[in-house]
Amino acid sequence: MTSTALYEVRGVGKRYGGVVALDGVNFSLHAGEVVGLVGDNGAGKSTLVKVLSGAHEPDSGEIYLQGERRSWKSPHDAMEAGVETLYQDSGIAPDLTVSANVFLGREILRKGVLGRLGFLDEKAMRKQAQSELERVGIAVPASNRPVARLSGGQRQAVAIGRAVAWANKVIILDEPTNHLGARQAGEVLEVIREAKSKGFGVIFISHTLPHVLEVTDRIVVLRLGRVVADAPSSTYTPDTLLKAINGLSQQ
Repeated sequence: MTSTALYEVRGVGKRYGGVVALDGVNFSLHAGEVVGLVGDNGAGKSTLVKVLSGAHEPDSGEIYLQGERRSWKSPHDAMEAGVETLYQDSGIAPDLTVSANVFLGREILRKGVLGRLGFLDEKAMRKQAQSELERVGIAVPASNRPVARLSGGQRQAVAIGRAVAWANKVIILDEPTNHLGARQAGEVLEVIREAKSKGFGVIFISHTLPHVLEVTDRIVVLRLGRVVADAPSSTYTPDTLLKAINGLSQQ
């Protein structure tokens, strides 16, 4: 692991009126690392994710990507720089096909004599979507199948596959195993491992502590807008991690 962080925030603060959501937060992520971000409700996880994804600008502090100071004006800015975020609702359109979901907002248009015709190149999208999903170890039915006909685990895998396909540096996953069964959650965790093996930096936010302990290299604990623990995952058990979250112990 290199000494320079792939993605980092230093001294980040964020207020909403009189409420302090983030208070001097330092957070770092290296290439090929999975970092768990945990905390109770109101700890500041969602706000930190919004800062990292470009959805919210911090009131103070600095953001660095590959050692270069950055300032996101919108999620599009972060996405263009290689930071992809998958939120809890996953943004999946159930009436569209697998390939259409993978290319949602990034559709491929057919080329014609005078340039682009404005028609979708569905064949190219199906082929590339299938290739991208297979590349990260996601096994789903034909890419021309409507997402509504997939299982919950398959839908989430498609959403993660889309993030992995378009990211080139950082993937932020907010509760990706929420409401999934054991087998389906296991498939999602395997996709995270595959992303790590390809050199992505992955931020994994979850309330399911066994999943966090299983797939992460390091865990950052937030409480009341501050980082109260940042330690290798191997130093925790489910019980000690829960105590750290609840303020019953200190790393």
